[in-house]
Amino acid sequence: MPELPEVEVTRQGITPHLIDQQVTGLTVRNPSLRWPVPDIAQQIVGQTIRNVRRRAKYLLIDTDAGTTIVHLGMSGSLRILPKTAAIEKHDHIDLEMASGKILRFNDPRRFGAWLWCELPEEAHPLLSKLGPEPLLAAFNLDYLSQALKGKKKAIKLCLMDNHIVVGVGNIYANEALFAAGIHPQAEAGKVDTERLTILVAEVKQILANAIKQGGTTLKDFTNAEGKPGYFAQKLHVYGRGGETCTQCGNLLSEIKLGQRTTVFCGLCQTR
Repeated sequence: MPELPEVEVTRQGITPHLIDQQVTGLTVRNPSLRWPVPDIAQQIVGQTIRNVRRRAKYLLIDTDAGTTIVHLGMSGSLRILPKTAAIEKHDHIDLEMASGKILRFNDPRRFGAWLWCELPEEAHPLLSKLGPEPLLAAFNLDYLSQALKGKKKAIKLCLMDNHIVVGVGNIYANEALFAAGIHPQAEAGKVDTERLTILVAEVKQILANAIKQGGTTLKDFTNAEGKPGYFAQKLHVYGRGGETCTQCGNLLSEIKLGQRTTVFCGLCQTR
């Protein structure tokens, strides 16, 4: 599943092609995504795209009439293509622009979303209860300490809870906990301040590095130019269960936690 860095890389890739462009058409070939795609052609055609933003893993395409909310789901991708580009399997939606280019949404598994919001996005039910962005100042030691206070749930599950902090998916939760020396099953409310300080810093650094590298290479992910990400070569634990720890040489353990694969080093992650 594309995680926050992949979504941010996609946003950065498509934005220069969309800003200040007038929408000249909207083609929906298959409206049956995670939620039915609404009929918004009348609202969006003729509008000018003012901004392209990201909130958690949602992309927000702003016009004066409203905002298109896009989620890539498990296998979705957005590509900037010429209007004459051949239609391929799973090409569900085209947003056409006056430049002659299109924003094409492809989603083989159809778990993605393409929705419309005329309210401030903070009022939309998908966005209203989200936690802070991990790369912004609101995600800090004081905030995280308070958010985890008294919680008996595993720290990794809390780190992946979008009500606590958005966008720290499975890959980056594994990596951040390793870097901070925290066992993924540690009771969240009992992780000490020293480790939480490191964890906050590592979440920010690891996500920022992933964005800089172009996103993690996943089977279904390509960025707006069709190139894969390059962060996978820097992963220390995710996907490496049974291999040796890059820090101490111990064999990495792999378990299921919250139905997600969790990899850690039993010697380096003891708190």
